[in-house]
Amino acid sequence: MAMFIWEHTSAVISHPAPYLFPSVSIFRECLNYQKRLVSHRWKPAISAERLWMHRRKKCVTLMGMEGISDLDALDSSSILIKKTDAPLVDALIATAEIDVACFHFPGHNRGKAAPSALSDLIGRGTFTHDLPVPDLPELDDLFSPKGAISDAQVKAAKLFGASETWFLVGGTTCGIQASIMATCCPGDVLILPRNSHISATSGLILSGAMPKYILPEYSSHWNIAGGVTPAQVETAIKELEGGGKAAAAVLVTSPTYHGICSKLSEITKLCHSRGIPVIVDEAHGAHLRFHPNFPSTALEQGADLAVQSTHKVLSSLTQSSMLHASGNLIDRERITKCLQILQSSSPSYLLLASLDAARAQIEENPDTIFSNALALSLLAKHEIRKIPGVSLREPSCFVSGFPAIDPLRISLGVSQLHMSGYVADKKLWEGHRIIPELVGSKSLTFAVNLGTTRKDVERLISGIKTVSIKFFKGSNLQSGGENGVRIRAPTTCGSMQLSPRNAFFARKRRVCIRESLGEICGELICPYPPGIPVMVPGEVITDEAVSYLLNVMRIGAEIKGSSDHRLSSILICT
Repeated sequence: MAMFIWEHTSAVISHPAPYLFPSVSIFRECLNYQKRLVSHRWKPAISAERLWMHRRKKCVTLMGMEGISDLDALDSSSILIKKTDAPLVDALIATAEIDVACFHFPGHNRGKAAPSALSDLIGRGTFTHDLPVPDLPELDDLFSPKGAISDAQVKAAKLFGASETWFLVGGTTCGIQASIMATCCPGDVLILPRNSHISATSGLILSGAMPKYILPEYSSHWNIAGGVTPAQVETAIKELEGGGKAAAAVLVTSPTYHGICSKLSEITKLCHSRGIPVIVDEAHGAHLRFHPNFPSTALEQGADLAVQSTHKVLSSLTQSSMLHASGNLIDRERITKCLQILQSSSPSYLLLASLDAARAQIEENPDTIFSNALALSLLAKHEIRKIPGVSLREPSCFVSGFPAIDPLRISLGVSQLHMSGYVADKKLWEGHRIIPELVGSKSLTFAVNLGTTRKDVERLISGIKTVSIKFFKGSNLQSGGENGVRIRAPTTCGSMQLSPRNAFFARKRRVCIRESLGEICGELICPYPPGIPVMVPGEVITDEAVSYLLNVMRIGAEIKGSSDHRLSSILICT
């Protein structure tokens, strides 16, 4: 019996004793498949015997043959290795190409029972590669990676400057939740900005931690919040210390949805001097490492955990993200356990492979891959500045000033057109089929990415010009929303009477929204996007918060989280 591992694509296939295989036809298929791989310059790392055993997912009695017990020690997830730089993609292709009789999930059976309504749209190939993990050992196990997934995560960590990286199929949301759960126990305090994403609030509910909010600087002209300053973080830490408490962790959003970056290097230095880990919601900054004119990344500035939405500016599939770790303040085993609790036990291999593919795409030319996107963004800004009645958000719109703004974000102010951002969004869609990334009460934000073309930019400029010509009536500025109504986001927080977790599980009753003032909020409510909570469970409901929600909803914002989508009533804790 000759057990072999191929080292070269020109390797000779040796034939085993046929009595080792209950089904000779199946083995011959595996053998023929290996021959096909040779012709395509693949490099199998294991023999047909081992491949067959994995496909059967059972042990084969080797009938007394000696010297081959080491087969079981071989890594099942590296059965097939292609000479490319995307191990997850390679494993997916190799496994999908094997001619097998499937008696495993999913029920579409590698596309043979795919719903025609969807297969006609996206093709049967998508279903062919929708394979179960970890049911097929050669595809590795997300929660105990030893093969292709491990290799892909190691490559990602190296590219993004992390000491360890975890792939996420639950989006950055599950990464933020895991980061909070891994650093905060019930009753601990997490310092975080009020304009944190909704996932941070759900992380507080899951962990049982209490929030210590920082109110970021607010631009009334743009009706947007900025980042947080080191001084604000230091004040929050000292306020806790004055009450005999300590922060378990600090969470910072940088860049924000509008691309505003905080001074993370100073914040991390301040926190680390007290042994406090820093979590950065870097959902909108996965690209920052890949051009010299981009702001520095969270990891480059000393963050302990950074969660990135690889699917936003980079090119992985929606819902796929990465969690990066650095330093020695984080219990990484705890991170792994938290992710296993939060993520699906049946993760999509298509999502995982898309993360690997996006990483490989960047790695081909990491220093210049965003050069064209940056040039197009600068071109768009240059031309938009010439258009009357609109303005571009600059770093100077905040008194404190922030070190950088993501140059791929274009935030357009429309107040001088006497319309809200929601109306401007509608006009750009109706006349030009232009879709922004974010719509606010006074502005629109456009995200430039690797797929943006010059034609797209010219269309954007033309659309803004058309709206300006039609609606700009001169320089008499009426700040505010449509018809000059001023809409200002809440600048204070209601006092926390219950932890978000206790409020979430408390008994509740429904009351009219205007009768809820002074009561303890029982649900999380926020305009979306950007998904920043205005009311959180456990917080006293204020008139300022209620008025803001009703006003932004009236001019077109969509309210998320409320059990009453009309916001005529609200759940309060009893």
